[in-house]
This record gives sequence, C-alpha cells and structure tokens, in this order.
Amino acid sequence: MQRRLFLQTSVASAIWAHYVPKRKYRAVIIGDTGQEDYGHGWDQAWQGIPAVQVVAVAGPDGERRRKAMKITGAPRGYRDYHEMLAKEKPDLATICPTRLGERLPMVTAAAENGAHILIEKPFARDLREADAIVAITEKHGVTVQVGHTARIIPVTMAVKSLLDKGELGVLLEMRGRGKEDGRAGGTDLMVLGTHVFDLMRYFSGDPSWVFAHVSEQGSELRPNMRKQDDSAGLVGGDRVEAVFAFPHGVHGHFSSKLNDGWRRRFGVTLYGSRGFVVLPLTKVPSIAPYMLRGRSWIPERGDERWERVDYPPGEVMSTREDVNRAMAMDLLAAIENKRSPVCSARDSRWTIEMVAGIYQSQWSGGRVALPLSART
Repeated sequence: MQRRLFLQTSVASAIWAHYVPKRKYRAVIIGDTGQEDYGHGWDQAWQGIPAVQVVAVAGPDGERRRKAMKITGAPRGYRDYHEMLAKEKPDLATICPTRLGERLPMVTAAAENGAHILIEKPFARDLREADAIVAITEKHGVTVQVGHTARIIPVTMAVKSLLDKGELGVLLEMRGRGKEDGRAGGTDLMVLGTHVFDLMRYFSGDPSWVFAHVSEQGSELRPNMRKQDDSAGLVGGDRVEAVFAFPHGVHGHFSSKLNDGWRRRFGVTLYGSRGFVVLPLTKVPSIAPYMLRGRSWIPERGDERWERVDYPPGEVMSTREDVNRAMAMDLLAAIENKRSPVCSARDSRWTIEMVAGIYQSQWSGGRVALPLSART
C-alpha cells in the first residue's frame, strides 16, 4: 500500500503541468456563499486546465454568486445546487464549503447525478456520515478527491523519498501537532489534525488501535460537554493527547493544546534510527523540511547541522492555487486511468475514524481497536 500511495503522489505532484486529459469535461461549483464562500480556493481549482469548462456556480447569496461566476468564468448561476446539478448534468462537481452541515446532502446530490467529486476537507461531520459518503459514491461509481493537500505537496514527496532511501534508517515513531491557535483541542483535531492523521497513514499504513486523553480546562471531557461547530461537527476539549499504533511497531503521537497561540509547531516529525525530519505544515505550499542526522536525535558530536531537504527537480509549487490544481488534475487522471486518486473517500474516511477513535478511547478510558466497531 505504501508503494502504491507513493507512486500516486509522485505522479500527482507534477501532473497538472504534464498530464493531457483525453476528453473535455463540464464542471460545476457548489458554494455556500452566505457563510464560508468557497473554502480554500477550491472554486478556482479548474482554472488553467483547458480540458475543463466551469459551466455553472451555485450559492444562495446573489451578489457573491455573481462574483464567483466572474472569477470562474461560469456562464450560469443557481441559488439551489440541486437544480443546478439536475439541469447541467456535469461531469465534475466541486464541493467547496468548509462548513459540514450540508456535506452529505451535497455529495449525495452530486453522486446521484453522476458527477465525479472534488471536495474540501474535513471529509464529514462524523463517522456515520463518512460511511454514508463512501457508500453513496461507490454505489454510483463516481471518483472522489478530498482536499488533504498535504499529500501532494513537494515537501511530503521529499520526506517520503528520505524514508524510501533509508536515510532515516528504520522508522520508529511519528509526532504531530495541530495548529494550536484559538481552535486548539477538539476543533483543531478535526480541521487541522486530519491533515496530520492523513500523513501518518501515508507514511506508515493503517493504524490498529488508539489510546487517547481529552480534557477541558484540566477536567476529563465527558460526552455531554461537547458542542457543535459548523466547520468541524461535534467537538470538545481544549487539550488532546493520542497515541496510534501503526504497522511494524511504529507509533504515532498527536497533540493539540490551548496555549500561547504559537502556530509554527503545526506539522509532523518522523523519527528514525539514523535521524529525524520535521515536515512543517504552517503554510500551503509548505516550506522545505528540516532534517538532523544522528542516532541520538541531538547534535551529539557538536558538528551536526540542520539540513534543508531539497525538493525533487521540477516539483516546486509556489501557491495554494498550484496545489489545488494538482489535486484537480490528479482527479482527472484517476477517472481516465480507473485508479484511486491521491486522497480518496476511503483514505479520508480514515481521518474521521481516527478522530472518532480518540473520543471513544476517552469515553472508555482505554485502548480502542481500529477500524471501530461502533460507528457512532
């Protein structure tokens, strides 16, 4: 599985500049213009791809919808995305809102109309909705690409290359932190932590169990203390500590704690028997990773230096638009070559599974097996 994912990501990182789609596509954009607009620029993901024409935009706010039409070049606009999908019968639907309340209905409507889907993350409000999204899209045979863009950026390729070449030695453990801003804890877990979980799976495979502790102002988090967040579902806690077991004895640690608001710790660190590498996720695309060689994970001799890890030649992405476009082009390649995209619905369901596992571990006070038997 790891080799398959590596090959997919290696191809996808530069595919938008080199891949030529075999046919023309009609795309529509589903927004939520009264609230969160179009996510992290997903309405513009098809710009610069000649094979794709954006034919319509849906959003409830007329003024913002017209602005989105101008930006995307769409000739038609709709207040209701159901009407748009039924009339336009598109090949592709981009689901942009970060808010999750309409996520499942939007995916269902797109799938039932036969549209392949490019979708913002988080994937779903909870595990039941994640299961439903996987089921409905597989039933209708549509391909889904989810916006976990950390998979496709050159910084991730560079770190995976270090692992594959053995420059870190044997992978021993991974550590990830959320952004730890005002959303630290439960919201950070869903909104930014899912990037971390997705990368941990990418580097080390599927986890087999989780043991976690979630607290709120120093007290144990209980189910009735959680609250609804439009962008993250039902969340709780201002501190999250979790340990996941991955194949080959690798453990992954995740933390998010309300603190001084310092955000530069967001990312994943991989510790190997011959050194470690820091993969920062503080911006998109990310800055180059840092590596320190040495079995002790400290400058033991005194002459060791932090190294910037070079990107593969020609793999530099300079803007978020480049990253989104690469994800969009990989979706086209996945459709045409009948393969899984870089971040499929099943891949993304795992991120929600890992979040749900953290809460289930907190409720039970013990280790919880993954995949979860309780899908609530």
